[in-house]
Order: sequence, then C-alpha cells, then structure tokens
Amino acid sequence: MGEAKKYEIRVDVVTSYLEDRSEPAANRYVFSYAMTITNVGTVPAQLISRHWVITDADGRVQEVRGLGVVGHQPLLHPGEKFEYASGCALEAPVGTMKGSYQMVAEDGTQFDAPVAEFVLSMPRTLH
Repeated sequence: MGEAKKYEIRVDVVTSYLEDRSEPAANRYVFSYAMTITNVGTVPAQLISRHWVITDADGRVQEVRGLGVVGHQPLLHPGEKFEYASGCALEAPVGTMKGSYQMVAEDGTQFDAPVAEFVLSMPRTLH
C-alpha cells in the first residue's frame, strides 16, 4: 500500500446538455457538468487550482487554468466530499474534457488529482 493511498482523490462527473442556452444554428453548444470530489486518501488535502483541456469534435482545443473551483478552495478531510456544478460552451455538438485538480495535503505535499476524460454530447433528436 505505502504512500499511494495517502494522497488520493476520487472525482465523479455527471454531464448535461443545456438546450435552452445553446444555439446550434450559431454553432454554440452549452453543457453543464456536476463534479463530486472525494478525499479517499488518509490525509486532509486542499484543492488549490484546476487545469482543463476541452476538445470539440472538430479538434478545437481550449485550455483552462485557474484557482479553485467556483470560487472555492475546499479543504477535504479523509472521507469528505465537495460538489459543484459548472459549464462550458463548444462550437460543435460533441466534445471531451479532461484535466486535473492541483492539491496540497496538510503535510505540505503537493499532488495532482487527475480527472479522466469525459464526453460532452448533445443528445440526438429524432425527426
């Protein structure tokens, strides 16, 4: 087991297409994503910043870096979770997001909590 489990953050995501805020005729597709960040490690850790790579189906890439999430830098004790929702706009009906949260443990150790790639997709409609 060793150090691997000491600094461990689990990230779960749920995505939604926001039809009322999207304008497909203008190549604007808006998505929301709800994130649940859980400290599954054994030491308290604080989320300091985020880094996202957002790619749409046409290969356009947006890179986003910033402090905290939705204005917060939550300190998570083992077993605690922090939930937030945010969103992004794409120029195509499908895209992906991946990235990481930069964390600092209570003992000063800095580590990244990776966020596996997830899909943003406009639901197909039948005519």
